[in-house]
Amino acid sequence: MRVLPLIAIMASVLLLAGCPKKPTTAPEAETGSAVPGETDGATTGGAAGAGVGEARPLPGGEGGGAGADAAMAAGAGRIIYFDFDSSEIRPEYAEIITAAARRLAAAPALRIRLEGHTDERGSREYNIALGERRAQAVRRALLLQGAGDPQVVTVSFGEERPAMDGTDEAAYEKNRRVEIVDAG
Repeated sequence: MRVLPLIAIMASVLLLAGCPKKPTTAPEAETGSAVPGETDGATTGGAAGAGVGEARPLPGGEGGGAGADAAMAAGAGRIIYFDFDSSEIRPEYAEIITAAARRLAAAPALRIRLEGHTDERGSREYNIALGERRAQAVRRALLLQGAGDPQVVTVSFGEERPAMDGTDEAAYEKNRRVEIVDAG
């Protein structure tokens, strides 16, 4: 009696295993066509016709000008500030990132370190993770702009190295940052 239900279950499993399935892949989009769900006019062909591995301007920036490149070479303009509890790069820092990426692309032997920092609010562990997310966000932007993968390393100091002491919003704003430091 027990054999009959076992045979029925085995037969069902074999039938289901042998049924063909419909393909689950989406049709490929044409190069330059709009990506479904995008509202900012992005296309699958990249920005302004840039292909894979080519530099693309960041949103909100003009692609960086000679002034941004000169500031990067002089060491100025190497800090990117963030909003509270955020790792999203604000549009006003697009020019700094573009200038840093151009500098790296022009000198493949150049190495930089991105140091992520936070204000003192939150646990030590949370702030280390947030500092790392901020540094990684800048790293991704640099790589998209033409910097080489081995040229950019990240480190998070969390709340351990404040730029400004204090427990007011002015101090917190200066401490939520990523610093771009030449690594050799």
